[in-house]
Amino acid sequence: MNILLVGSGGREHALAWKIAQSPLLTRLVMAPGNPGMAALGEVAPVKVTDVAGLVALAREMAADLVVIGPESAVEAGLADALVAAGVPCFGPSQAAGQLESSKAFTKAFAERHGLPTGAYVVCDEAAAAKAALDGFSPPYVIKADGLAAGKGVVIAPTRAEAEAAIDDTLGGRFGAAGARVVIEEFLEGEIGSLFALCDGKTSMVFGHAQDHKRAYDGEKGPNTGGMGTYAPAPLFTDELVDQVRRQLAEPTFAAIAAEGAPYRGVLFVEFMATREGPRLVEFNVRFGDPECQVLMLRLESDLVPYLMACAKGELDRLPPPAWRNEAAVCVVMAAEGYPDAPVAGAPITGTDQALGDGVVVFHAGTSKDADGTLRVAGGRVLNVCALGTDFSAARQAAYAAVNQIHMPGGFYRSDIGWRALNPVSYTHLRAHETEADL
Repeated sequence: MNILLVGSGGREHALAWKIAQSPLLTRLVMAPGNPGMAALGEVAPVKVTDVAGLVALAREMAADLVVIGPESAVEAGLADALVAAGVPCFGPSQAAGQLESSKAFTKAFAERHGLPTGAYVVCDEAAAAKAALDGFSPPYVIKADGLAAGKGVVIAPTRAEAEAAIDDTLGGRFGAAGARVVIEEFLEGEIGSLFALCDGKTSMVFGHAQDHKRAYDGEKGPNTGGMGTYAPAPLFTDELVDQVRRQLAEPTFAAIAAEGAPYRGVLFVEFMATREGPRLVEFNVRFGDPECQVLMLRLESDLVPYLMACAKGELDRLPPPAWRNEAAVCVVMAAEGYPDAPVAGAPITGTDQALGDGVVVFHAGTSKDADGTLRVAGGRVLNVCALGTDFSAARQAAYAAVNQIHMPGGFYRSDIGWRALNPVSYTHLRAHETEADL
C-alpha cells in the first residue's frame, strides 16, 4: 500500500513509526514531515492546510490511503476534498470536525443530544461574557471557541482573573479562534482521554491514556498542548471505559451521523470522571498529542488495517485491537519560553544516545541544518517515550533517556505520571483533582 501521512509533529512521527512497521506498506510519504520522520520514508514540502497540494500529491503517488494527523487539516476540509477525488481517507469531514474546531458547537451539540457535560455560556462581546460570570462559581473556566493548539483554556481562580482572560481571548490573543469565548462550569473529578474509531457506522474503543496539560511540575503554570502522557492509567477501570463508550463516544457517532456528517476517523473523548459519572470536557477529532505516542508504543496490532477500515467503512470486519502488557510513558521536552513565546534555534544533541531497549524519541518541533545539526524549531520539541514492564520501569527509562539529551534553555516536567504513582480508584475520586489539571 502507498500511504500519505499528513502532519509534522510528534503525533505524526509516532503514527509514521507504527505505520512503517506494517507488512502491508509499500511506500510512505509524509507531508510536510520532520527530521525524525524522514528516517521512516519520504517527506514532501506540502503544508497541512494546502488542500489542493495534498490532493495532487495523493494522486501523484497513487495513494491507497491518506492519514490526516492534525486538526488544522480537518478544519481546512482535506477529508472532503480527498473523498471527492476518490482517495480513501482516515479523518473526519469538515462538518464532523466542528466537534473540535468549535467548542461552542460541541457544547450545543452535547445539549441537543443529551450528552453529559457541564453548563456553559457562549459570548462574542466582553461585557456580556463578564456579566455571564454571575451564573458560575469560581474557579472559572474560560475557553477560546476555536483551535488554539491546546492553549486556549484558562482556569481562573478569581473573578478578576476570569475577566482578564475574557479580555485576553476576545482581544485577539488567539486570533480568529478567540472571536467567541465559552464559559463553562468547573468540573470536579479526574481527567481522562479515551479514543474511539468509527467508519461512519461501526465504532470501537481504541485505547486510553492520561496526560498533563500544565507547563510545570505540580500542575502549575499555563495550559499547553501537553507535557507528557502515560498508559495504562489506573483510572481506566472496565466500568469507566464502558461508561464513556456508551454515554459519550457511541451517542456522538450516532448523533453526528444523524446531523448529516458520518464520522470517519478517530475521536478523542476528553472527559472528567466525576462522582456522578463521566462528563464531557471536549472532543478532539484526531489522535491526541502526546497521547498518540504512548498508544502507538503499546499497540500490538498492525495499525494500517484499522486506518483503512475506517476509511472504507469496513471496521466491522476487524477484531478489537491487541495491546502490549507493558506500560508506556512520554515526557515532552519543550523549548525555552513555551507555551507563550518559544525560542527557536538552540542546538539539540544526545538524541541517538538516548535510544535504547524500549525507548523511542519522537520529533515534535525540530529542524536540521545542512551539516546535520539538529535544532529547536517549535514549542514542544521532542517526545521521549519508553516502554517498561510496569509504570515505574517505563517512567525510569523515559527520564534516563531525557537525561541523555541536551537542549539549551529547554525544560520538561519531572512529575509525569504522578497520578499513577498514587492511584485512586474511579469510585473514590479525590475532590481536589479537577479540570485545573487539564
